[in-house]
Amino acid sequence: MFASYLIGLREGLEATLVVSILVAFLVKSDRRERLPLVWAGVGVAVALSVGFGALLTFTAAHLGQQQQELFDAVTSLAATVFVTFMVFWMRTAARKMSGELRQKMGEALELGATAVVVVAFLSVAREGLETALLWFAAVQGATSSASPLIGITLGLLTAVALGWGLYRSALRINLTKFFTWTGLLLILVAAGIFKYGVHDLQESGLVPGLNTYAFDISGVLDPSAWYSTLLSGMFNITPQPSVLEAAAWVVYLVPVLILFLRRPSAKAPASPAPKSAQPAS
Repeated sequence: MFASYLIGLREGLEATLVVSILVAFLVKSDRRERLPLVWAGVGVAVALSVGFGALLTFTAAHLGQQQQELFDAVTSLAATVFVTFMVFWMRTAARKMSGELRQKMGEALELGATAVVVVAFLSVAREGLETALLWFAAVQGATSSASPLIGITLGLLTAVALGWGLYRSALRINLTKFFTWTGLLLILVAAGIFKYGVHDLQESGLVPGLNTYAFDISGVLDPSAWYSTLLSGMFNITPQPSVLEAAAWVVYLVPVLILFLRRPSAKAPASPAPKSAQPAS
């Protein structure tokens, strides 16, 4: 549930910030009559995201055992790619996102109503489709189908509440720290999703080594304990992983964490141009 909550909170807040920027731009530009067009675009994006999640669930439910394992593996690996890209993209693009959105909306207002709907739709659809894919991938490792749904719903509701508070200036959040800490947690979640994708590849028979275990701590990690449920649900840490699963978890987590935590090096100041030689007298 916590992993799904984190996905809903992170992705939901990004989408809420996008919508609040568009709404604030129209309000300050005295173009309130265009607000219904923004909500129409947002509504279509939400419907598309829900439909995409339903399609993934429907497809997985109507496949054979081996095909389902392979399908789950592909979606897990795709979710890992998307969440990694999203975490790094948000770290670099957050500062200029507001200006870019205002520019796009300004251009859309000149083009007409359809363009306004399209801008709102595209601004939210990416977050929604990512949320659906990440949620589906997180569900595969859950022991209960209800917990991930409750978690992502609570995360989205929290994101909407935070976004509304930020828009009304009733709440102040250090967004840089927020996206940094949630980025770190999502990298851990992505490592677990990647590990589970490798496990599904082994379950499908496409990759060998399913019964070759890296270690066995089932005697130490009580499956019925709350901390075992948290570790398994949040980070997909299992007491008896295969060698390839454990290797995949480490191979993904270590370099991605290092790259994420590494501060971008400051650019060296440009050296002054050499003075031109004085002409000989």
